[in-house]
Amino acid sequence: MAWLTAAALGVVGFFAYQASAAMDGVSPAAKRPGSSASPTTSDKAKQETAVPARSGSGERVVYSLKRKRVWLIGAGDKVQRTFEVWPSSVSPPPDTYRVTTRTRHVTGSDGVPVENVVRFANVEGTVIGFSSALDGSTPDPESDEKTGGIREREKDGQAMWLFATTGTKVVVVP
Repeated sequence: MAWLTAAALGVVGFFAYQASAAMDGVSPAAKRPGSSASPTTSDKAKQETAVPARSGSGERVVYSLKRKRVWLIGAGDKVQRTFEVWPSSVSPPPDTYRVTTRTRHVTGSDGVPVENVVRFANVEGTVIGFSSALDGSTPDPESDEKTGGIREREKDGQAMWLFATTGTKVVVVP
C-alpha cells in the first residue's frame, strides 16, 4: 500500500512540475491568483500576428493595410505563413480580389528589378501586387510616383509565389 501512496505523490509532483514549467514565460504578476497583469511579450506577438477578424474563410491570402502584414492561409483555415510587407504609394481598398497574373522576373513600377510578382488589383491605372526586390530595397510610400508594389523579403516572396497561383483569393482588410 505504501508503494501506491508513493506513486500518487510522484504523479502529483510531476503535475506540479509541469504547471511550474508552463508558468516560466508568464510575468510574475500574472502568476499571482486574481491578478490582472498586462499581456506578456509573447501574448503581444500573438495578437500582432493573429489573422484579422472578418478576413473570410478558406484558402486565401490576407493583407492588412494597417498592420502591413500578410497571411497565407491554407486548407482548414490554417495559417501557413505570416510576414511583414512594405506597401508602395498606392494601396488597394479593402475588398476581396483574385490573383490575376504572375511574373517570375520583371522591372517593378518603381524601376527596381523584382521577382515573384503576384498581381491582384488595379487602382486608378496602378497595378497592385506582391513582389521581392532583387536588391532587397523597399518602396517609398511617400513617393509622388504612383506605384503599387507591396514588397516582401525574398523568402516570403518565394512562399507567396508557391502559394498564390492565378485565381487565388486575396482579401484586403483595413
